[in-house]
Amino acid sequence: MSSTELPGVRSADPSSSGQSSQVGAARVAEGEQLRTDRLPGLEMNVRVRPPVRSGLPPALFVHGLGGSSQNWSALMARLADSVDGEALDLPGFGWSPPPADRDYSVTGLARAVIRHLDAAGRGPVHLFGNSLGGAVSTRVAAVRPDLVRTLTLVSPALPELRVQKSAVPTALLAVPGVAGLFGRLTRGLSAEQRTRGVTDLCYGDPSRVTPEAFEAAVEEMERRLALPYFWDAMTRSSRGIVDAYTLGGQHGLWRQAQRVLAPTLLVYGGRDQLVSYRMARKAAAAYRGSRLLTLPEAGHVAMMEYPEVVAAAFRELLDAAVSIDGHGAEPDPGAGDRGAGDPDAAEHTVNTDEDGKG
Repeated sequence: MSSTELPGVRSADPSSSGQSSQVGAARVAEGEQLRTDRLPGLEMNVRVRPPVRSGLPPALFVHGLGGSSQNWSALMARLADSVDGEALDLPGFGWSPPPADRDYSVTGLARAVIRHLDAAGRGPVHLFGNSLGGAVSTRVAAVRPDLVRTLTLVSPALPELRVQKSAVPTALLAVPGVAGLFGRLTRGLSAEQRTRGVTDLCYGDPSRVTPEAFEAAVEEMERRLALPYFWDAMTRSSRGIVDAYTLGGQHGLWRQAQRVLAPTLLVYGGRDQLVSYRMARKAAAAYRGSRLLTLPEAGHVAMMEYPEVVAAAFRELLDAAVSIDGHGAEPDPGAGDRGAGDPDAAEHTVNTDEDGKG
């Protein structure tokens, strides 16, 4: 559950240095494009990374709480030779205005993603989700398997019995009146101080963030705080996560994880302060046929800290997925047994060096 826009990190690939230009006030990495998709009661900004060649399968990337489509730029750049990638700004985040119905529940956000995919006609897609976006993507994959070819989840926000202490403030935003209290208590904090706090919370190694990327994140923080709906979006989305954690039966996130048919890649960081590392094995057992990538040095946003490693793991998932009539995929033989009964056999731990390479 990240809490605002995050800066990028140093890249091990000089050709993907994260240089950006300005389109209006929205930052767009080199090679990216932005567009706005409008549906009744719903308007979403879409960040597009054109593929290096035509005919590549479509992919959709869904960010976490307080994040934006920009959180996926580094990974999208590295997968441009494998997928035709698009990333959403969920309603009320990034450059997307609030939804007309103010529904920020996990179900409401999943419905927005489904509406987008249905309208765009791009499905089935390789669906990616981080944190809150992981919970949303799980729900999409469970209720609309026809829209999801593979599922890649980075620190998905799934119910935990023992929430980490560092995640408590985010969860408290769900309590009525707390957002206003937070606003009053933190009124004296500068945008730079707020951004530093978010970076320290979400990254396994905050020192890997470049000064230029940090400065850009501070500017984005200032813009977000000036939005009249900023705290409302944060509060309602936090409440949506808490509500989703309490749902039981067929609507429970763990039950829906078990219903996912798409081959799944799970990515967990050993230094994640928001989603517990200990949940990795439980998740690997819940998602049938899943592959588990553990990164001991990563924090909550492994796709930003170690995009090269996450990209390589996704390519392995992609290679193992066998298309069925061009609309779906099935796991490699035996993967279902590994995911359901012996997650150890599907686990891959990568010790990364300072450049982010395995």
